[in-house]
Amino acid sequence: MLLSRFLAKTSFDSYDDYKKNFEILVPESFSYPRDVVDEWAKAEPAKRALAWLDDHGQRREFSFAEISSLSKKAASYLQNLGIKKGDMVLVQLKRHWEYWVTALALHRLGAVLIPASIQLTAKDIAYRAAIAGIRMVIACNEEWSLSQIEEALPQCQGLEFLALCRGSREGWLDYSTGIEAAGEEYAAPDLKNSDLLLSYFTSGTTGMPKMVMHDQTYPLGHIVTAKYWQQVENGGLHFTASDSGWAKFGWGCLYGQWIAGTAILGYDQDLKFNARNLINVLRQEKPTTVCVPPTIYRFIMREGLTREDFMSVRHCCTAGEPLAPEVNREFERLTGLPIHDGFGQSEGIVLVGNFAWFDSCPGSMGKPSPLYDIAIVDEEGRECPVGEEGEIVIRGLDRGLPPGLTIGYYSDGRVSRHYAAVYHTGDVAWMDESGFYWYVGRNDDVIKCSGYRIGPFEIESVLLTHPAVLECAITAAADPIRGQVVCATIVLSPGHEGTPALTKEIQDYVKKLTAPYKYPRVVRYIDALPKTTSGKIIRAQIRSSMDQ
Repeated sequence: MLLSRFLAKTSFDSYDDYKKNFEILVPESFSYPRDVVDEWAKAEPAKRALAWLDDHGQRREFSFAEISSLSKKAASYLQNLGIKKGDMVLVQLKRHWEYWVTALALHRLGAVLIPASIQLTAKDIAYRAAIAGIRMVIACNEEWSLSQIEEALPQCQGLEFLALCRGSREGWLDYSTGIEAAGEEYAAPDLKNSDLLLSYFTSGTTGMPKMVMHDQTYPLGHIVTAKYWQQVENGGLHFTASDSGWAKFGWGCLYGQWIAGTAILGYDQDLKFNARNLINVLRQEKPTTVCVPPTIYRFIMREGLTREDFMSVRHCCTAGEPLAPEVNREFERLTGLPIHDGFGQSEGIVLVGNFAWFDSCPGSMGKPSPLYDIAIVDEEGRECPVGEEGEIVIRGLDRGLPPGLTIGYYSDGRVSRHYAAVYHTGDVAWMDESGFYWYVGRNDDVIKCSGYRIGPFEIESVLLTHPAVLECAITAAADPIRGQVVCATIVLSPGHEGTPALTKEIQDYVKKLTAPYKYPRVVRYIDALPKTTSGKIIRAQIRSSMDQ
């Protein structure tokens, strides 16, 4: 089994055993395409790597041998164009199967992969080009997205190549034809583990997006994500719902899964999410493990999800936003499967999760990953006692940088490591007596009202169980007496109207289900919450709109 090459020990008797004895064996020179994809292709060439389909009846399966071959052809084509080690390449390919091939090709060449959503505007493209010095863009054939790229071109100094997948367009290279015509020969560069592999731009919920850098060992960190949190199986089929433009795709659709030997279900769904389509895909393709955001769990339950729809699935998990315990309980009632929550960032892997050696705790983030020394600390850096809120940090980094954690942020042509011995996540949580972590919110989102510290997540979890509430966001509102009060910004479910009577009903509802001091003294109704292109709520924009 390939996994055993990278682990000192692969199975563990308990969480304590896992915490104490888990160790990743990092090769002196690690190449993900060479040491994982090509190795599977040699050992089991017919082994399924990718089951790909879309909403228009297209479906293809790819073996590791085919993925290996196609990615070598793409590497040859790109190298012949002049793409080389260190070049920044922005890739907008949704969930087209070509994304997997392209990512591996860039990794083979030592070029830096920059995944990007096709929802980026011209301003977003220009901003990324200015920071990264992007040399090439590889995009799919979506008219609006292509028009945004072309609008940004005058501001994209150094951008030499535009390549279009599945189509032709004036001024663009025909990427699909180029790969098809290429051979498999390319000159592999000399790569060190410290060389750049890829960069994720953060969501930009609190400011301008930052360029998070990862080195060649990043995929190895996701052994924790895939094998021990998502619990993928060698020979199984894993599904993660994420656009390729986001770090969650790397978490669930590419790295740790293939190291562990599971195939990936690549559902290339249309931009407008359709819960029924997803249910049908899961029922048809029969994945063994599933990871989707809490919002998708809510949508598919509202669509009439049944146990039969999930008969093939033996393990479910979620990340990307906090999971309300009520959602977990209802999902388990319908399917018999608990949802295993987890926490992490674009800067790393799963840091805290509900792992296999203990029962999933609804509403909890779980317990710390063994790969890092993780703790909850106060403002002085002291470890918080049970029940006390503090910031989640990773300690001991002066002793070496474990795989999977960012090496720093990129700007002005270089990578700056923004931490020394301690990495600060900026996320607030508390630990209970059993060692479970409970999420409170981002540092900037915690509300300080009359001496109380109030986290938005708990109140949002309660509000989302009210039938009138479709979506909501909890933020602070200025108050001359209390300093800050809780404000609920709500998108109503169809058929409901934001009347004073409904506001009173919602406020009383929160008082009954959580501590009364946490109820929203201010309630606002809007048509849609401001979100990033990754779907995360922009709380800073909500707060600023209240000040206007």
